Amino acid sequence: MDWKARYGEKLRSPEEAARIVQNGDRVWVGMFGSTPETMCKALYARHPELRGVEIHHYVAPFVWATPETREAFRVVSGFTTPADRQQANAGLVEYLPLGNFRQSWFQEAVGGERGMDVCIVKTSPPDENGFMSLGTALWANRTVMDISRQIICEVDERLIRTYGENWVHISEVTALVEHDPADDRPPPIPPRSPETEAATEVICTLIATELIRDGDTLQIGIGDVTASLALYLEEKHDLGIQTELIPGGVIDLMEKGVVTGRYKQLAPGKVIGSAFAAVPPEEARKAHLNPRIELWDFCHTDDLRLLVQQRNFVAINNGLQVDLTGQVTAETLDGKIFSGPGGQTVFAVAASYCEGGRSIIALPSSSVVNGERRSRILPQLPPGTVVTVTRGFVDYVVTEQGIATLRGKTVRQRIEELVSVAHPDFRAELRKEAQRIYGV
Repeated sequence: MDWKARYGEKLRSPEEAARIVQNGDRVWVGMFGSTPETMCKALYARHPELRGVEIHHYVAPFVWATPETREAFRVVSGFTTPADRQQANAGLVEYLPLGNFRQSWFQEAVGGERGMDVCIVKTSPPDENGFMSLGTALWANRTVMDISRQIICEVDERLIRTYGENWVHISEVTALVEHDPADDRPPPIPPRSPETEAATEVICTLIATELIRDGDTLQIGIGDVTASLALYLEEKHDLGIQTELIPGGVIDLMEKGVVTGRYKQLAPGKVIGSAFAAVPPEEARKAHLNPRIELWDFCHTDDLRLLVQQRNFVAINNGLQVDLTGQVTAETLDGKIFSGPGGQTVFAVAASYCEGGRSIIALPSSSVVNGERRSRILPQLPPGTVVTVTRGFVDYVVTEQGIATLRGKTVRQRIEELVSVAHPDFRAELRKEAQRIYGV
């Protein structure tokens, strides 16, 4: 008997399920790869009749905030994408600063005193025991489901199953909806420029050869540069993965014997993450019921209390801009909201703190904006900038110009290191501003 026959009493059309949401409800929508596109479309279509529905949708590929939906939806995001970045800076989307992933703190910050009224996520069909998987994209969904009054699952038969915390049981679910593949949306990831591609090759080579050692356990952030890092690690031995997002290439490294997890204190021998980051379907299939891969909720993977127990833990994350003392922003660009912190703060602190650990920030030294080259290493961060990682927890900054070593350095020495990895066109001006601002 298939799942539709077995659980037919919970099967609804998207339109019927969307009517579960009432005026004033607080609604969680699955993030990125767990976004239930068919349900989003059905709920959005109800905007003329809804009022004051609070939509929490982070890393969203779906556009909720439009002039027409202002009365229907109050949209909250903790991490913006090209789909809602402009709306956040225009005040149509409210930005919720997150970064603490202790479970009770996160549940209170997101759900408030009453929790969520409705949680809508994408899942696999129920198995013979009634368990559904969130495929390659667990994210923080399990933590939110635990504080949700009603759960709607949009069933996509293509989703894989993994070990770990990656499940919801049919007994918890109010309604099931079939996913319509016609509603699939490509992930909101803009293509990299040829210049960024070239910088990425140099930066990843430097990190792999100079800063990562055999036996290290890695957290790899997903961004323009570090998303490609796994492709540069084939000469390493016995690496471990304890991360938030698992980038493409990690499973290949497992098959080649590079990633073994032999020296991990946390889940030895296993790759741990909360989601795969836009991996191709053929790679995702290799993770299906792979006993060496586990997906756990953010409030496990990003729990600082666990991470500091891991020796030789290396966090490699992207920066948008860095000042001459080592302050890093990964959330704002020129003072405006660009994305969000995700787990970067937690991972950088843990890696810098733990025995043998290293906190690494990677970024191209410059970017071309509207035909004008601009330095991404600045004398000071612009007004309105959010500091994602404070300078005390940044050990290395890597650009295509080289490696700046900041750990144990004075302000004068930090400035010298960072100027040396800035784009050559800006070094003279950076030295001049350093003298003016810092007196060195």
